[in-house]
Amino acid sequence: MDAIYTAVATATHGREGRAVSSDGKVDLPLGIPVEMGGNGAGTNPEQLFAAGYAACFGSALGLVGRAAKVDVSDAAVTAEVGIGKQGEGFGLKVALRVELPDTVDAETGRKLVEQAHQVCPYSNATRGNIEVDLVIE
Repeated sequence: MDAIYTAVATATHGREGRAVSSDGKVDLPLGIPVEMGGNGAGTNPEQLFAAGYAACFGSALGLVGRAAKVDVSDAAVTAEVGIGKQGEGFGLKVALRVELPDTVDAETGRKLVEQAHQVCPYSNATRGNIEVDLVIE
């Protein structure tokens, strides 16, 4: 693959540090969630992954919607990223909750969401590695 764009970010001090992109547009304190024993003061990798996946999946949905001549421009995608023990380490799981416009019927919506899941770079990166549930609301 020839990259069209490459994002660069550096994290220091792990989950209790800071994440900064090379262009300075992202500059965030990191913190361990309360549920994992931290104070929850900063954002965390799961929130950042959820935001990226939701945005990317929304773009993929728009792409397949335009190809099918179905307006999904008002769709909203919510990514829920869970982290938990998996074997000796930790693993992730994702639920993508897609709210489609009322003008899209259920069958068409399901097909578009499934097609988006095939073309979304985040979906392609996670396929076979973590559980991803598609939920149409």
